[in-house]
Amino acid sequence: MARSFSSILLKSVAALPAARSSAFASGSFYQHGMRFSSTIPSDRDTHEDFRPTNKLESSGLSLKDIVEKDVKDNPVMIYMKGVPDFPQCGFSSLAVRVLKLYNVPLSSRNILEDPEIKSAVKAFSNWPTFPQIFIKGEFVGGSDIILNMHQTGELKEKIKDIAADSK
Repeated sequence: MARSFSSILLKSVAALPAARSSAFASGSFYQHGMRFSSTIPSDRDTHEDFRPTNKLESSGLSLKDIVEKDVKDNPVMIYMKGVPDFPQCGFSSLAVRVLKLYNVPLSSRNILEDPEIKSAVKAFSNWPTFPQIFIKGEFVGGSDIILNMHQTGELKEKIKDIAADSK
């Protein structure tokens, strides 16, 4: 009895017109009764100080310049899905876990936040997949390569001076 009641209740709630309203921004979708949006609604009641901004666009640098600066200025740079504290794919997670074993300063960019930076990194490295790891300005590869370098001891040699500098 309880199961059929909850089933009826769930179907009733899902059928409500408000749950499927198209008054929201395009790119919105519903899943399990919750609304998700891939676009920013143009809400005239939202003050411009609270609207999201794209810092890359307002910097005046080209995407290629941004990638070059990232790689040059950061001893270990990883372009990944997510961020080191919250990777959003298994390969990115693996790369971060391996690099954290060496206690080196790790800089990153989340390629999921900006598809244009993702394309710029691909063009810069001439490598199609992510994560992409650069060490001392040199493109090393992805998680499989980092793991292999770790297992053979090559990674330890490559970053030994970075780990020593950060202490």
